[in-house]
Amino acid sequence: MEKLTHQEEEAMRYIWKIGMCCVKDILKCYPEPGLPYTTLASIVNNLKRKGYVTARRFGNTYIFQPAVTQEEYAKTSVGTFVKNYFADSYKDLVSFFAREQKISKEELEEILNLIENKG
Repeated sequence: MEKLTHQEEEAMRYIWKIGMCCVKDILKCYPEPGLPYTTLASIVNNLKRKGYVTARRFGNTYIFQPAVTQEEYAKTSVGTFVKNYFADSYKDLVSFFAREQKISKEELEEILNLIENKG
């Protein structure tokens, strides 16, 4: 999967939320002042080029829908993040959050329970 820019990722989150949509539908999701229509149309076309959305013509407009699930994207993004910032070590990732007090002892215990009960 090709990496998304911040703007592409934001648009993609709205597309995942809406499902099948046109550019105007996505535009309504942005807080004021929003984006210019042409800017968002370019972003969505980039998402199509990268394979994140599919498009089909319906009259004078295009209807887009996700081609990649949010879960698939998250798996790839988190894996890349861990590889780039934590030397591909999930242990180092969890240790970082524990040191920075971003995760509690109770949350760590919940994670351990999830791991133990998965198999």
